[in-house]
Amino acid sequence: MKTDFLSGFSGIIAENEPLARHTCLRVGGPARWFARPRSVDQIPELVRRCRQEGVEVLPLGLGANLLVSDEGVDALVIRLSDPAFERVDWDERESRQTDEPVSITVHAGADMYRLISDAVRKGLGGLESLAGIPGTVGGLLRMNAGGRFGNICDVVHTVDVVDADGHSRTMNREQAGFRYRGSNLAGTVVCGATLVLKPGDPTQLRARFKEIWELKKKTQPLSDNSAGCVFKNPSGGSAGSLIDQAGLKGRRVGGAVVSPKHANFIVTEVGATAQDVLSLIGIIRREVADRFGVELETEVQFWGCQRARSAEPIV
Repeated sequence: MKTDFLSGFSGIIAENEPLARHTCLRVGGPARWFARPRSVDQIPELVRRCRQEGVEVLPLGLGANLLVSDEGVDALVIRLSDPAFERVDWDERESRQTDEPVSITVHAGADMYRLISDAVRKGLGGLESLAGIPGTVGGLLRMNAGGRFGNICDVVHTVDVVDADGHSRTMNREQAGFRYRGSNLAGTVVCGATLVLKPGDPTQLRARFKEIWELKKKTQPLSDNSAGCVFKNPSGGSAGSLIDQAGLKGRRVGGAVVSPKHANFIVTEVGATAQDVLSLIGIIRREVADRFGVELETEVQFWGCQRARSAEPIV
C-alpha cells in the first residue's frame, strides 16, 4: 500500500519501524507505519485517514503488557511520546481546602512512575498503590492496570479519547467501562484523563509508596525484560501460584523463560523471539489446564499473534 494517504504527516511518520525497541519484552517485528504526533490535534485526522484506507490503528505506550509477532504488524502504530503528551496539570491553588479532593489533568504519554512520585511529593494520595507498574497513563487506563492494592480506575473521573471514527470524545468513568484488566477504551486512542486525588500526609504517602515498591521489587523480576503479569488471575485463585505448583518456574523455550522469581512473568534473554514467548505461553496454559482444569486467560495483549491456547500455540 502506498503512503499517499498519510501525506502532510511526513515529519511524524516512520515506515517499517522495529517495535522490539519500543516494547518491554524487546521482541517482535516492525510496524508498517509508526507515528509520533506532536499535538493532540493531529490524532483525529490520522485516525480518519486510516479508517478510510482500512488501516488498523494501534496505540502504543511504553510497550508493557504487549507481545508483538516476529512478522510485525501491518498497521499504523501511534506513540504519544512527544513532550506535549507528557504534561500534567496540577491544581496549585493556594485557596484550595486542604481536605478537599484535587482534580489533575494528565496527558496520555505521562510516565506513571514520575506521576506517582510527584503526587506523593505534593501530598496527593490515590496513585501510590500503583507503585511498580510500568507504563504510561494511556496504557494503564486502557487495561485498567492495578493489583491487590488498587487499580487506576479508582481515581479516574473522565477520559479523553479519539474514537475509531476519528472523533474526539470525553468519556466519564461509567462510559469507560472499567473492569478487571479491561475497559471500553479498546479501539480508541487515549489522549488524557482527569484524575481525582485525595490530600494526605506526604511522609505517610511516601512510606506507603516505598512499602509497595519494595514488596514488588522483592517478589517480581522488575529489572528483567518482561511484559508484566502474563495471565489474569482466575476467579478465587492466583495464576502465579498455579504455574508455580505446576513446576513451571524456570521452564524455557529458546530465549523465553518463566521467571524463577514470579511464575506469572515471562522474561526474555538476548536472542529471544516472539514465537519463543508465544510457545511458552501455550505450554503454561496446557500444563495448568491438564493439572488443575483451569484455562488461564492472558493479560498480555497480542499484536499480529493469535492467542496461545492450551492445545497448541499458533501464530
